[in-house]
Amino acid sequence: MNIPTYGDRATPDAIVGWVRHLEDIGYHLAMVSDHVALTPEVERLFPAPFYDPFATLAWLAGQTTRIGLGTTVVVLPYRHPLVMARMAANIDRFSGGRLVLGVAAGWAPGEFAAVGASYEQRGRVSDESLMAMKALWTREWAEFRGRHVSFGPVATGPAPVQRPHPPIWVGGHSASALRRAVRHGQAWHPTSFPVGYLRRVGLPELRRAAERESLPVPALAPRMKLRLTERPLPDDRRLVGEGTIGQVRDDLAELQDLGATHVVLDTTFPGETTRHPAERYWGMLERVAADVVDLSTGQLR
Repeated sequence: MNIPTYGDRATPDAIVGWVRHLEDIGYHLAMVSDHVALTPEVERLFPAPFYDPFATLAWLAGQTTRIGLGTTVVVLPYRHPLVMARMAANIDRFSGGRLVLGVAAGWAPGEFAAVGASYEQRGRVSDESLMAMKALWTREWAEFRGRHVSFGPVATGPAPVQRPHPPIWVGGHSASALRRAVRHGQAWHPTSFPVGYLRRVGLPELRRAAERESLPVPALAPRMKLRLTERPLPDDRRLVGEGTIGQVRDDLAELQDLGATHVVLDTTFPGETTRHPAERYWGMLERVAADVVDLSTGQLR
């Protein structure tokens, strides 16, 4: 589940309430999003305040015991990879190995300008950042010399728990994003996509990217909108996850058939989620757990 960490209703009590409720229902993973500078283009969609994902997850690590914690997604060019790698490894240690690191290159030019990052070079910076972070997670001492990212040598500090590094889910739908997922990700993490996109377009392009790189196809771990309606919506006018409970079940069955290892549900709709109490959305999540998915096994009912 992608929990809302922005807007007037995103108080600390509300955020931890979301995550504890998900943990009690039996959901496996609570994820948070990322914005650093709420420029007008960002704030129109995600009103202030917007909590930092690393600070939020570090806090939630001490407020929970079982549920996984993750990002959907951290914008890689906004922070130096040395800082990101350190924060992610710390959270992974504090949480006992529960971190999933979702990443992407970003989309908001004004926000890039506000933090002094290059919008035009965001893809190349993202690639180098992932290479640098992996070096920091897997070596006692590390250094990296790239065109856009450089550091070292440095002692790397705490390693993630019992694995080389936290799982990396790479978001984005562009050719560069798919190549990045193949080269650096344990999973491809597409979001908010129309019915039929993955089977007809996304997964064939991902497989072609893997063939070009002579690398395995990463796992599929999509994030889909969840909006339940009383009446069916036309497939050509809805995103996966929107519609009746029957349509949502069909969507999840399709994702299962396509080999998805995880599916992140997202009830956050810009301009809407911050106006309603959390219980409105908890009801949808409870209905999915009761009528569609057995969360104890991860199988469709």
